[in-house]
Amino acid sequence: MGQCVTKCKNPTSSLGSKSGDKESGSKSHHKKGSGGGGSHKEELSGPCSKATSELSNGTKALEVTVETPVIPALMGEPRKDEFLDADGLSLLRIDELFCCYKDELDDAILEEGMERFCNDLCVDPAEYRVLLLAWKFQAATMCKFTRKEFVDGCKAIQADSLKGIYSRFPCMLLDARGEENFKDLYRFTFQFGLDADEGQRSLQREIAIALWRLVFTQDTPSILERWLDFLGENTPGIRGISRDTWNMFLNFTQAIGPDLSNYSEDEAWPSLFDTFVEWELERRKKEEEQALMAKEDEGTCTDTESSPSTDRLETEGSRGSQTWGGH
Repeated sequence: MGQCVTKCKNPTSSLGSKSGDKESGSKSHHKKGSGGGGSHKEELSGPCSKATSELSNGTKALEVTVETPVIPALMGEPRKDEFLDADGLSLLRIDELFCCYKDELDDAILEEGMERFCNDLCVDPAEYRVLLLAWKFQAATMCKFTRKEFVDGCKAIQADSLKGIYSRFPCMLLDARGEENFKDLYRFTFQFGLDADEGQRSLQREIAIALWRLVFTQDTPSILERWLDFLGENTPGIRGISRDTWNMFLNFTQAIGPDLSNYSEDEAWPSLFDTFVEWELERRKKEEEQALMAKEDEGTCTDTESSPSTDRLETEGSRGSQTWGGH
């Protein structure tokens, strides 16, 4: 996806970053983290030191040292102003973690801060786990975590540090496999992809394609790629994807078999699905005809190469008669 769990200016590239410039993001982060009561280097033994952690592009995650505000409780020095909730989470640590990435002018984590946040978590901004995190935080807008979303989200996953958030990813991946949870994630993804500032009510086609690929990361329907090819090849007639079309596609993948034989236009499917099924069946028919023609051509060539011509047989027979007659 494009820009940081994002605005999707380049929807196929990232969910959490505007650019790949991790170095500049790191410098900005250090600058912000230097305020308050001093700072310390927090070695993340969880997220960034795991040699087996890989990004979606196949590269290994590097060790990262993150500069965060000093929290004496981590050093064995309890703070009087530090309050732990019923789950043992430090609300102060959550707030200070948020402040490490928040925008200087807005009380929210925006595109640049989201990129640094993903980098420090050692996750690729374009990967599925970032979408899951946005889902758990119930983020209303791509590339943005408000203070309330961030704080409530950390409470929901019971984490008050980068290491804690990273350690929750396996649980998030497992949760998303549940039928009802995935349905909730799927519907969230549509709303998440809309541009709230523009008052959008349907997804741009390119963004919808990118989000469909992303949300089906763990369990990809067999018909998905053909559906996305259809959307890509019929650009003039498809400007946007409505909420109804988005929601019904999940039902389509669950109810209709890979061969599309049980699809009926008489049922209450969106008209775009009728067009897709017609397009796909026609494509398959052409493929079968081409395969049959290729097989027939191959058979003809084989017969021609293995069988001598009639003229050749007659000539050879004549020569044989003359030879025997000469004796």
